[in-house]
Amino acid sequence: MSPKIPTKFEYSAGGVVARGEKLLLVEVKNLQGEILWTFPKGHLEKEETARDAALREVEEETGFRCEILEPLTSVHYFFMKGEKRISKRVRWFLMRPLEETGVYDAEEVLRVQWMDAEATRKNLRYPSDFKLLDLALRKIGARRETVGK
Repeated sequence: MSPKIPTKFEYSAGGVVARGEKLLLVEVKNLQGEILWTFPKGHLEKEETARDAALREVEEETGFRCEILEPLTSVHYFFMKGEKRISKRVRWFLMRPLEETGVYDAEEVLRVQWMDAEATRKNLRYPSDFKLLDLALRKIGARRETVGK
């Protein structure tokens, strides 16, 4: 019988920020040392709601204060971090920027960039990010149709 791998549970929240036809992405170095583009997200602090964490993390990682338009989805996945298995749940929200507040967190984020949907699709690497992109684009399209009526 093989030994049981210890599992740690992590909870994060993030945002897909849309401004017109553009989406806000961050370039980061992942746990494997790969540099890639993704959507901003981070861990919930003690006593913090997913909504508050998403707003805080987006501002810290991008330098944009945002407002939540609506919840997008919740994703759950596992990965290994050293000898521990991590069970991670991330709550995602669709957001719009309110104001640029300053500099992003250069310790966590290499670059921040607005990209159109095509460039976003070319630059993303995680399968869950592609699903998130498709969902966000559907929600953005539905919002435009509602406004246009």
